[in-house]
Amino acid sequence: MSEQTDRSSEPTAVTQRAKRLPREQRRHQLLDCALKVFVAQGYHNASMDDIAEVAQVSKPVLYQHFPGKHELFLDLLETHLGQLEEMLTAALASTEDNKERVSATMTAFFEFIDREDEAYRLIFASGMDNDDAVSLRMGRFHDAVAGAIAEVIADDTGQPMAEATLLGHGLIGMVLSGARHWSRLSERPGLEVSSQLTSRLAWRGISGFPKESEGPEPG
Repeated sequence: MSEQTDRSSEPTAVTQRAKRLPREQRRHQLLDCALKVFVAQGYHNASMDDIAEVAQVSKPVLYQHFPGKHELFLDLLETHLGQLEEMLTAALASTEDNKERVSATMTAFFEFIDREDEAYRLIFASGMDNDDAVSLRMGRFHDAVAGAIAEVIADDTGQPMAEATLLGHGLIGMVLSGARHWSRLSERPGLEVSSQLTSRLAWRGISGFPKESEGPEPG
């Protein structure tokens, strides 16, 4: 076999890279790869080199889509907070029975946490709690979900909206705190158990504000 044949049979740097994709498809692929890296390493230990390597692209290609690691992380955070918000608001609208509504909402939350992609780590375990841009996006998420809960409470109980919003923030804060703790456990209660425990705790509190047409919920 000739020397020329030997060289031609070796993989080149170009062939080892991912094939060319349309811009939007490439962007989604880069986000998927970045999620894997951030989940595995956390924000501070991850690098653009790591993401480019997992995506099998050059760093210039990565920078064509995202100015830097921070912007890439924020894009992912925004996407997955949006998905969680949609799941929670859909659960709130899934029934008019308040006890079932609480259960459905908590179940949706823990289903998000239990997803195979572990995107919940972006929210609870990224090491970005003190980042101003992350705090801003988390605040928007809290306000949106607490507002959706407050609308249900106000409609059902006649509670003033300001008071209903306070209750909404209390409920979402409770489940977020529980989820943050859950994410740090080496041995975790299962999805169903976690959901049931949180639902029971939430229901014991919110049932003290019955629908206007009903009396107090029995203890």
